[in-house]
Amino acid sequence: MTIVDNPNIVQGLISFTINADHVYMDLLENAPFNLGRDKLYEGVAGNLVAYACKISCQHGFSGYVSFTAKTRLIEHYQRTLNAMTFGGQLMIINTVAADILIDKYYKNE
Repeated sequence: MTIVDNPNIVQGLISFTINADHVYMDLLENAPFNLGRDKLYEGVAGNLVAYACKISCQHGFSGYVSFTAKTRLIEHYQRTLNAMTFGGQLMIINTVAADILIDKYYKNE
């Protein structure tokens, strides 16, 4: 992900796999300057997850996305993405949560 005014600087990135019934996020990373309390831009990761949800919808998966979370981030993802645990560190974003994210980051499309 880049910004319009500076397409040469990567703000964050996502890698995902399109499975038979959902999108699986293999990797989600913010640029180092978009981490922590003093981050340059807020919402980079949320925007990328919303994109994965949008791709899920385009493939007929109703926005379903899954990913494996680092243990220390599970509560954060529950709070910020409305993701749910699905056993161990596996988390899912269902249709309701996906719709919220898509609306938040892509409401003008």
